Amino acid sequence: MSATGTDDAPTPGRRRGRRPAGEDTRGTILAAARDEFAERGFDGASVRSVARRADVDPALVRHYFRDKSELFAAGMIPAGADPAAIAGGLTAGGVEGLGERLLAAVLGVWEADGGVAFRVAFSGMTSGEVSAEALMGYVSREVFGQVVRILPPPDQQLRVSLVASQVAGVLLARHVMRLEPLASMPVDDVVAVVGPVLQRYLAGPLS
Repeated sequence: MSATGTDDAPTPGRRRGRRPAGEDTRGTILAAARDEFAERGFDGASVRSVARRADVDPALVRHYFRDKSELFAAGMIPAGADPAAIAGGLTAGGVEGLGERLLAAVLGVWEADGGVAFRVAFSGMTSGEVSAEALMGYVSREVFGQVVRILPPPDQQLRVSLVASQVAGVLLARHVMRLEPLASMPVDDVVAVVGPVLQRYLAGPLS
């Protein structure tokens, strides 16, 4: 793939397929997906074009990601962040203090690049190129699926949806609407104010 986004032929002498042991194939595919979606948009990119850019077989892309929507959703998570691993670390500490830990982790991930990845994801959803369900479905499986398992019954799904709506609202206010003073507040201050609200959603009374 050239810098202009045109399709190039595979590099001669290099067979695409499984990469050598120890090579981060999934990470390579995600990096290629970020570049491909950024250049071509959701409609212009494809699983095949991402595979060409990553120099792998399209079947290998589908081994890691169900379809183009999930590939887009995973690609919109900032580089270096593994949602499942982050969620595992958060839930290992139990429900106590989970609201604060969860918000701090989310802001740490999505604000590492100044909110660029979040704005790209939001623009893709609002343009109609990709549904919000694609991104939220991926995040729900990787993150909130683990959170649900440690929440008190009977309203686990409601609790998680309330948390997701609050976290999304904070990101939207900070990086899209630029709503002051929230947009400029240090992360620690945001966590101190909003974290207890998330904690009530997670473990407090909902009536």
